[in-house]
Amino acid sequence: MTTFTVVNPATGRPVTEVALATVEETDALIERASAAFPAWRDVAPGERARLLRAFAAVVDAHIDELADLEVRNSGHTLGNARWEAGNVRDVLNYYSAAPERLFGRQIPVAGGVDLTLHEPLGVVGVIVPWNFPMPIAGWGFGPALAAGNTVVLKPAELTPLTAIRLAELALEAGLPQGVFTVIPGKGSVVGERFVSHPLVRKVCFTGSTDVGKQIMRGCADQVKRVTLELGGKSANIIFGDADIAKAAASAPYAVFDNAGQDCCARSRILVQRSAYEEFLGRLETAVTALRVMDPADPDSEMGPLVSAKQKESVRGYLDAVTPAFAGTVPESDGFWVPPTVVLADDPSMPIWREEVFGPVVAVMAFDDEEEAVRLANDTEYGLSGSIFTRDVGRALRVARAVEAGNLSVNSHASVRYWTPFGGYKQSGLGRELGPDAPNAFTEEKNLFIAQD
Repeated sequence: MTTFTVVNPATGRPVTEVALATVEETDALIERASAAFPAWRDVAPGERARLLRAFAAVVDAHIDELADLEVRNSGHTLGNARWEAGNVRDVLNYYSAAPERLFGRQIPVAGGVDLTLHEPLGVVGVIVPWNFPMPIAGWGFGPALAAGNTVVLKPAELTPLTAIRLAELALEAGLPQGVFTVIPGKGSVVGERFVSHPLVRKVCFTGSTDVGKQIMRGCADQVKRVTLELGGKSANIIFGDADIAKAAASAPYAVFDNAGQDCCARSRILVQRSAYEEFLGRLETAVTALRVMDPADPDSEMGPLVSAKQKESVRGYLDAVTPAFAGTVPESDGFWVPPTVVLADDPSMPIWREEVFGPVVAVMAFDDEEEAVRLANDTEYGLSGSIFTRDVGRALRVARAVEAGNLSVNSHASVRYWTPFGGYKQSGLGRELGPDAPNAFTEEKNLFIAQD
């Protein structure tokens, strides 16, 4: 049996060993999920809704346990981990309303009645990244289960513990065996079988753009449905008329949350030249005040990176530049990198163009609205972003011009489970969350009934 050693990112010490599934074990569990599908599909909508609410209630009763697991496994701050576990509960409650609301349409036609029906796909494979193990798992399995599909889920090798526990809680809540299955394992084994196994009818993947392209190519062989939520290099655009104090105070949390390991991180800050010096002064105060400490401490605002490999990657970017200023980190054997600000004057700089996925932000000045939009869009990504201005007309103009799927004005909100989420360009394909998410896990069937 092959196992993986789960390590606490804050200390660098082992937490536990997790068995990794083989190809044969993965196939057997996919086949079990397929066998469970007909009965789950045929569960009455109200009963499926009740089971999802029961699942949410069991998750709610284990919020602290799940949060503690995530702190030790992923290095998330305790406050973030509690929110993340609560998000799984809330997503399940939200989509528990979907089984009774998977509405079709009646379309006027001559000679009879035309109806549309939404029917579940079958087995859905959900591949979850290591940066937000619980919420992203829920965003996949919540609407998929609500639509009547069974789900096989592969957690990231680094961060499997909460997913494993959620599968146990699903059974405790009364979901039938095989309806929701977590399969820890390597991407080259479990993830590859989600892509290549003919019984898996859709793959939901969150992760790097390069791997997303590989999955898309693999799914093409069977014309398999795929949803991709990929990388980002989002811009935080701050105009001179904005509340500069508010923009500077909030900017660290828009990029250093989860130690910058967030595809929505506003890792490029564009500041209008007239406000540039004031903003930098206020930003330095905010960054140096950030509480970077043991993630198990309720006061911690930023924890470590997830692994030694990720720390090495981030340090590689920082070794190539001269930081303007930085925060502090604990003296520890964990995978710590301080929140760091770099001043950029060249849009070709790797730290400006590439997804660092760590607590690093680059700041650049711009002169006018046209230049701000051009610099914001000068990227292969288009996931998220923020616009700070007091001018409502400008906010609307810039929001329409910036090529990104999720924008906020005078805030950094990116994801709400009741609104759609997804990216432009190479940041992804399709949308997750929002009221229409269950439809993405169904086939739409058209039915004509002749009158004569």
